[in-house]
Amino acid sequence: MSRFKLSPLQILVHLLAWGLAAWLAWDAWTGNLTVNPIQAATQRTGKYALVLLVLSLACTPLNTLFGFRQALTVRRALGLYAFLFAATHFMIFIWIDYGLNLEFLLADISDKLYIFIGLTALIMLTLLAATSFKWWMKRLGKRWKSLHKLVYLAAPLVVLHFAWARKGDVFRLQGDILQPLAFGVVVALLLLARLPALRKRAVKLRGQLQKRLALVSASR
Repeated sequence: MSRFKLSPLQILVHLLAWGLAAWLAWDAWTGNLTVNPIQAATQRTGKYALVLLVLSLACTPLNTLFGFRQALTVRRALGLYAFLFAATHFMIFIWIDYGLNLEFLLADISDKLYIFIGLTALIMLTLLAATSFKWWMKRLGKRWKSLHKLVYLAAPLVVLHFAWARKGDVFRLQGDILQPLAFGVVVALLLLARLPALRKRAVKLRGQLQKRLALVSASR
């Protein structure tokens, strides 16, 4: 039974994801999804997916920079929840909005590149979610880590999809572009934190800080 024991952080992550789903379902049930409920549901599921994906990317830097090892225990769950919301986002889009009309969908994909970018990111997230289990880790061996580096490409694509789908002027910082830009900056920083030189420097600084704190505590 101990293998199913969850830490407080793991419980918090599950509550966050299911809480977001319950909130969306409640708003849909009570008619609180604005005057355009399909668009609101599509946008919210997409944003939830992006937030959870960014949080999953933050887990490794949190461990590297601050020694917060518990973050690694929720990385997979955050990634899977991000995929589930992204898949829901896509299903609302093609099933409810487009009525599974592939002719209209293909026409829009050729006309609106942000749809193609989002679909590409979803395919990557699907592949990552499907191979996130231990059976695939053993079967793929060293190739598993190489495969899961796709998240470093999927995350920027999701941000680009989010930014392109909103109306605004990127260069003049007008319209609804500020929020996607903020996500883009965060994702860029999280990816930069993975560069070997920066990681080594961060680990070294963390070790030096821990030694100083230990000396201060010992001198009291």
